[in-house]
Amino acid sequence: MTSRALSRSGRPSNVPVPVIVIAIAATIYLAAALATGQMAQLSLGGVTGLLQRTVALGLVGLGQTFAILVGSIDLSVASLISLVAVLASFLMQGDPGMILPAVAACLAVSVAIGAVNGVLVAYCGINPLIATLGTGLIIQGVLSASFTFLSGAVAPQFQAFAYSGALGAPYSVLLFTALTLAGWFLLSKTRFGANLYAVGGNPEGARLAGLHTERFILSAHIIASLLAGTAGLYLAARLQSGTPWIGRDGIYDLESIAIVVIGGTILAGGKGGVIGTAAGVLLFASLDASFNMFGVDAFLKQVLRGAIIIVAVAIYAVRNKGHVA
Repeated sequence: MTSRALSRSGRPSNVPVPVIVIAIAATIYLAAALATGQMAQLSLGGVTGLLQRTVALGLVGLGQTFAILVGSIDLSVASLISLVAVLASFLMQGDPGMILPAVAACLAVSVAIGAVNGVLVAYCGINPLIATLGTGLIIQGVLSASFTFLSGAVAPQFQAFAYSGALGAPYSVLLFTALTLAGWFLLSKTRFGANLYAVGGNPEGARLAGLHTERFILSAHIIASLLAGTAGLYLAARLQSGTPWIGRDGIYDLESIAIVVIGGTILAGGKGGVIGTAAGVLLFASLDASFNMFGVDAFLKQVLRGAIIIVAVAIYAVRNKGHVA
């Protein structure tokens, strides 16, 4: 499940990629806090704030991992996040009694969109980039035409999802941790997970072995959309209402792919895992926090993050002897 890093001798080391990424993230964050003298960032509150930065992108990244592992990809997640956030606000209208119906409706819509993506990719043979990009554009078009301004608000009690916690940790962080562990268990300890790796690593071989590869691709897309919908609910709770541009402005489609790749999952499929993705989003959160501590310009942030992604992909490509990382 985990990739191996290169040692100085050129031979693979026994240190898993997620461990390396987490160590880099911790070093960057600690160095930035010490260099800027912002020691409060090293307190429990500062670390908790850092972890909260990982939730929205992390949830999307977990789902994206499943799609990439089967050799697919999902570019509709950003539009889906916007749709869910707007739908949750529109259905709740601040009424606590509408929390459960709204959440159920949002998750059902997410599953339906994931199923559409899966059918287009697995059963219709459409390239996943084109299929999911098309789905995302349709969703964004409908949103832009139907909601040109903020409409409704989530119930005050629902905001506890983003702002309250238990056992000294925010509910959102606990949920992300639980889903990461569930994803790890599903991929590492179940036949379903083993079959996902088989489908992504060698689709023709998996088909010859008797696996219905289309079903696993469909399942992966449903999981990706379901987790993106969960991220949309979290953002609606955090911002108190949804907007048609929240997913697009967050660049959740491209950045979710980036953290998956940085975490050691290769775009060709069949190799990687959600623990690496969690490490990748922690690295992104540490970079953002460090940039803020140093007062780095917003546009320069994007340049630096892009450069880091390119370097990471180049390193993984060399390590995997030419495979696309």
